[in-house]
Amino acid sequence: MPEQPKNLDLLTRIEKLNSIGIALSAEKDTERLLEMILTGTKAITQADGGTLYTLNEDSQLHFEIIRTSSLDIRMGGTTGVKVNFAPIPLYLPDGTPNEHTVVVFAALHGETINIPDVYEEKGFDFSGPKAFDKKTGYRTKSLLTIPMKNHENDIIGVLQLINKHDDEADETVAFSREDQQLAESLTSQAAVALTNNKLINDLRELFDAFTKSIAFAIDEKSPYTGGHCNRVPALAMMLADKTSQTQNGPLKNFVMSEDERYTMELASWLHDCGKVTTPEYVVDKATKLETICDRIHKIDTRFEVIKRDAYIRRLERLAEAGEGQREIIENDYEKEIRQIEEDKAFLHKSNTGGEFMAPEDQERVKQIGTRTWTNTQGEVVPFLTENEIYNLQIPRGTLTPEEFEVIKNHVVMTHKMLAALPFPKNMKDVPEYAGGHHERMDGKGYPNGLTREQMSVPARIMAIADIFEALTADDRPYKKAKKLSESLKILGFMKKDNHIDPDLFDIFINERIYLDYAREFLDPKQIDIDDPSEIPGYPFD
Repeated sequence: MPEQPKNLDLLTRIEKLNSIGIALSAEKDTERLLEMILTGTKAITQADGGTLYTLNEDSQLHFEIIRTSSLDIRMGGTTGVKVNFAPIPLYLPDGTPNEHTVVVFAALHGETINIPDVYEEKGFDFSGPKAFDKKTGYRTKSLLTIPMKNHENDIIGVLQLINKHDDEADETVAFSREDQQLAESLTSQAAVALTNNKLINDLRELFDAFTKSIAFAIDEKSPYTGGHCNRVPALAMMLADKTSQTQNGPLKNFVMSEDERYTMELASWLHDCGKVTTPEYVVDKATKLETICDRIHKIDTRFEVIKRDAYIRRLERLAEAGEGQREIIENDYEKEIRQIEEDKAFLHKSNTGGEFMAPEDQERVKQIGTRTWTNTQGEVVPFLTENEIYNLQIPRGTLTPEEFEVIKNHVVMTHKMLAALPFPKNMKDVPEYAGGHHERMDGKGYPNGLTREQMSVPARIMAIADIFEALTADDRPYKKAKKLSESLKILGFMKKDNHIDPDLFDIFINERIYLDYAREFLDPKQIDIDDPSEIPGYPFD
């Protein structure tokens, strides 16, 4: 085999080999990694051209990177120029090995092939390179083809170098044994780096899929939050990306790295994972009296009983009454029935929940509850039980304070569950981001009563995303979906009340993130405004 021309001394090439190896181990992007493998090997062997192929599960060698310096050919990798050449099959249609192709032979046998001059080589079919030479005027001469083996000795690709250039003689020469050894060493390191990179990407894809499956399982647990764990991440990342891009204002220095953005996205998918511990009867409580069933129907039955009793009393009184008393009895009966129907309608309305229940309405529930009726055992008992009165007097929503504490506990469980996971260093903030979406800027939130200064920007973003999604959602059991104008008005007053981050709110409004989200996720009937100036109460200073 020819000796190595003394263009680059061995020490220089070994130093270059080491620096390339270190760079390969640090690179996370697969395209850049493949590019570095080829360009690095070209550099230490002084090759004019080269091609890197990857071997996929379809038993074909796929073109990934192509470089030829003298012809200024740059395809694949970070160039943006796609390699459109058809992959090379390892086996022919009849199942025989495609060994007449040098790159396939190297892949099938795991051997490096060093050819001084392809025009003098008889063992392989070089009609392709020769046709290329004829078309371009290029002269393919020396060829070094190296199989890429991973740590398990499996072939994962092939690296082919073309035309080693001797700078001193200004001519193309054969690749030396030293070239081959250095290239094989770098290719071995590259194969390990490529395998590790693929393994990391595969594990990340698996983790992403597992994370989303948990989120989907939480949504499936309750028919009333079917899209919550999907919509919150979308909205959170919209706001996070816009905040990271802002050039002015108090948040102009907030910039997310690739790892930080991934951490934010992961946290948004997992922000409600603690709900796996929340009982369905609380999550799905559509009315104040709902447990396994809505107990308002039991109360309806009692109303029918007292209406029946009123009717019986009417008949009994009419049977004993004189002629002049009949009209009075009928009027009394109609008045009593009318009152029963009004009380029934009132309790139905009270049972649905809402934003606010007036004290006088709560008192009326109590008064209705003091009415008596005769149950199936013949006992005279209060019309409403203490528990029914307690639930029907709930001033906001459908949950009692005790049930609300159960709901609040999902955030505690979210943080506990995520804190127990051994996240890598670059993802260590997932529990903090995910667990802070019910905190308030004034320290009156839960579970930890954190203030704005104690919360990260991503955690504050999560809070806005969670609130706005809940306001506009049309799948909640305790409320109707709010229109965009009303939702933004409520969010605006939350800014004034120091409930949410005011600077993030301004970005949310001024960048019209609410509109981008609405067009993608809301019913068109909910989108009743466009410009921020149309928001009731705007500006919220």
